[in-house]
Amino acid sequence: MASPLISTRRYWAVFLYVILVSHACNGFYLPGSYMHTYSTGEEIIVKVNSLTSIETELPFSYYSLPYCKPPGGVKKSAENLGELLMGDQIDNSPYRFKMNVNESIYLCTTPPLNEHEVKLLKQRTRDLYQVNMILDNLPALRYANQNGLKIQWTGFPVGYSPQNSNEDYIINHLKFRVLIHEYEGAGIQIIGTGEEGMGVISETDKSKASGFEIVGFEVVPCSVKYEPEKMTKLHMYDNSSSISCPLELEKSQIIREQERVSFTYEVEFVKSDIRWPSRWDAYLKMEGARVHWFSILNSLMVIFFLAGIVFVIFLRTVRRDLTKYEELDKEAQAQMNEELSGWKLVVGDVFREPNHSTLLCVMIGDGVQITGMAVVTIVFAAFGFMSPASRGMLLTGMILLYLFLGIAAGYVSVRAWRTIKGTSEGWRSVSWSTACFFPGIVFVILTVLNFILWGSRSTGALPISLFFTLLALWFCISVPLTLLGGYLGTRAEPISYPVRTNQIPREIPARKYPSWLLVLGAGTLPFGTLFIELFFILSSIWLGRFYYVFGFLLIVLLLLVTVCAEVSVVLTYMHLCVEDWMWWWKAFYASGSVALYVFLYSINYLVFDLQSLSGPVSAILYLGYSLIMAVAIMLSTGTIGFLTSFYFVHYLFSSVKID
Repeated sequence: MASPLISTRRYWAVFLYVILVSHACNGFYLPGSYMHTYSTGEEIIVKVNSLTSIETELPFSYYSLPYCKPPGGVKKSAENLGELLMGDQIDNSPYRFKMNVNESIYLCTTPPLNEHEVKLLKQRTRDLYQVNMILDNLPALRYANQNGLKIQWTGFPVGYSPQNSNEDYIINHLKFRVLIHEYEGAGIQIIGTGEEGMGVISETDKSKASGFEIVGFEVVPCSVKYEPEKMTKLHMYDNSSSISCPLELEKSQIIREQERVSFTYEVEFVKSDIRWPSRWDAYLKMEGARVHWFSILNSLMVIFFLAGIVFVIFLRTVRRDLTKYEELDKEAQAQMNEELSGWKLVVGDVFREPNHSTLLCVMIGDGVQITGMAVVTIVFAAFGFMSPASRGMLLTGMILLYLFLGIAAGYVSVRAWRTIKGTSEGWRSVSWSTACFFPGIVFVILTVLNFILWGSRSTGALPISLFFTLLALWFCISVPLTLLGGYLGTRAEPISYPVRTNQIPREIPARKYPSWLLVLGAGTLPFGTLFIELFFILSSIWLGRFYYVFGFLLIVLLLLVTVCAEVSVVLTYMHLCVEDWMWWWKAFYASGSVALYVFLYSINYLVFDLQSLSGPVSAILYLGYSLIMAVAIMLSTGTIGFLTSFYFVHYLFSSVKID
């Protein structure tokens, strides 16, 4: 009796402690990195990310160009799996600030540029490559005036090519503007799990909490021609005179052989009323990345209206058929069975094993895995667990979720196999195929793209070590869990059919038009729910814009699931009404055909919205990643449609007895 009493007391003590701690806390911050306060004069290190371009989509290392290097050498920051897969390469930089100290600093002067460096600088300049800097986890923000509009960009260009000149000029002087918020605190401190993660605000000594928060990081790039003889007399971090950005090309630094480029920067700290939790608002409200809220709401209303009409018509039709049949006596039913037409005539064939049943079970299992991953990821993102401050966390979370949902994929595929075959024999083969089907497709496409990236010497190429890491995750986590799920599927009861299947299959009447034409056309309705969000998702991926309206994406996902289910059920019922009992694959592709329209829309986006994309390598990369996305959407939406249709057919034929 003593042990349970002690255990109960422990639970009450823990509960009381949680209550006291929560009472002492002044707030709770979840997404992104935790707040860091700096005292006056404290050193702040600027980091640099890969050079990126919307013209080539091939990232390159910052130090692949002749930039100044930090005194202690280049050191890579710890990167998560998502950052590595996205081609991020975050390094330290020679740019160092002192909190709330305005200064103008000299960095270095390069040796005379050789032919290779000049060629590389010119190529990166003309491909519109951007330098991406990070301060306190905030990307550098640049403002530009274009056609009278103030436009925001992240990063700044490597150089620029004036319209009336054949020469190229390098950006070698940066004017930084750091927005800071003086934080008095109410005696609070941030306790965090690391640079990126969860932060809890708790009571502590006031002297430790006061200081300055960084709430903005802006940059103005300039090209300035210095006298090399004068600049080489300076040492790194010596003070230099403040200058204005020259407008004349003669005073700008040209990219030419034997030219020596001097790099300098200025930093100005400006106090701001922006609070630390709101510092990402400037990035999420960038021009060109604003979500058209009214357009999305309008589309949602139209799709809800169409889906409601389809669902009401469908319910009335089926219920009328069932009610009419149940009202007849047995003799009338027997006579009616001889005269009936439509879905009631395929009762002996409706559950006949489909062609390529193993492949169907495998695709259903993979579809469940992808759908579960998408739903959980979007729900977590909608509640703010995956903010843009946590670079790579979204992709890392998706991969981990996919790995651990292998158990659901194995269970569903093997149970579907048992239902169709009536036996558990061969379940290991089905489980292995489920574990390798979609990941195998992705692995083959990524391997081909990786060889292309290796040939281009891009940081977007996956290192060999990461390849082995992904293979280890695949075969050490996903495959065993899929096999475990398959074993659990053999222990579960198979779904019993409400009617028996005839030995001789019924002949399907000839039709004027092929049934696959109707199946392909059915994908237009689910695509109508998706294409607006698809535009903004593609823009965030390929144009470097931030996407953070996961609340709307969650609504679109739920709407997509609903429409896929309804469209597939309606198409299945239409095929049964014309005595076509081969509904299995048609139910899958009725909703899965939306992937075809997604891929075609991706090509349309490439041609009309990514006109700046240059070179066959960039186009192949874009099409390769779009193909992976289309296959994933096909498996997910097809599975939703098939499972809904299967339970509908099961319910339909179990609701009425036909001999």
